[in-house]
Amino acid sequence: MRKRILSGMRPTGPLHLGHLVGALGNWVKLQDSYDCFYMVADWHALMSEYEDPKAIRANILECLADWIACGLDPEKSTLFVQSDVPTHLELYMTLSCLSPLSWLERCPTYKEQLREVTTRDLTTYAFLGYPVLQAADIMVYKSNAVPVGIDQAAHLELTREITRRFNAFYGNVFPEPETLLTESPKLLGLDNRKMSKSYGNFIALSDEPRVIEEKTKTMFTDPERIYKTDKGHPEKCNVHAYYRVFAPARADELTAQCKSAAHGCTECKKMLAGILIDVLKPIQERRAKLIGDKKVMFDILENGAEKALAVTEKTMDEVRQKIGFL
Repeated sequence: MRKRILSGMRPTGPLHLGHLVGALGNWVKLQDSYDCFYMVADWHALMSEYEDPKAIRANILECLADWIACGLDPEKSTLFVQSDVPTHLELYMTLSCLSPLSWLERCPTYKEQLREVTTRDLTTYAFLGYPVLQAADIMVYKSNAVPVGIDQAAHLELTREITRRFNAFYGNVFPEPETLLTESPKLLGLDNRKMSKSYGNFIALSDEPRVIEEKTKTMFTDPERIYKTDKGHPEKCNVHAYYRVFAPARADELTAQCKSAAHGCTECKKMLAGILIDVLKPIQERRAKLIGDKKVMFDILENGAEKALAVTEKTMDEVRQKIGFL
């Protein structure tokens, strides 16, 4: 039997280039060698968007369209919406009873979000406990591995700790999921901060060419290059980091042109915009067809939820027996 993995994304806004290179490209590869469950994590989205949740529902289909347009295959992977599988919340409640508060308070991403996100009030019970829901998402499928970036490794270690604690109390039910580190290039946002929907510093997979051109114009470049005739330092320039990812065959040539001042930063960003438009064109064409037939997407999510529920009910039967509810 193939090993099983679970991963997901929150439908809090459009997916962007960071999702493409940081997760989706890897997800597409994994579906050929793992039993993959990919969820649109709407409960996780509500934890930050609870004050104005109206967009979550629309974003679910937008997210699914991007996934499939980037190569996820509903015939190979189970694609579903988290809230359509209520066993996630049942296990979440069970794990909440045995997860020490101190484990949650020390979570580095929790601290970072409280510090960096100033447009929402995240000082809620649910947001503090979201690593427990994340653990339930993983454990309810008895996932053997979870694909994560290095910045998310702490979350998975917390899941492993919760797994060990449950098994110690009630007997072995869950495997400890392995960290399946995703090797992906570090892609910063347009402002040189971490690329994030919360910061609005991204190029969306669905952005039209004119929008891509306008956003690319705002990118931070070499801070030491004041005039066009100044020789550049591409190793310090975010634009050239994008070249390495999206135009590797031309990266050395463009780096040499920067170092010799053969072209200026404005021209460099204009060339990058053209490259990104070409990269996203086939994705956007496939995406447009999907958005035009919402029934197909609803059917994919319904079938995915049925499969996910069938798998997770078996797990929860074991859990209910272990804790004395059956």
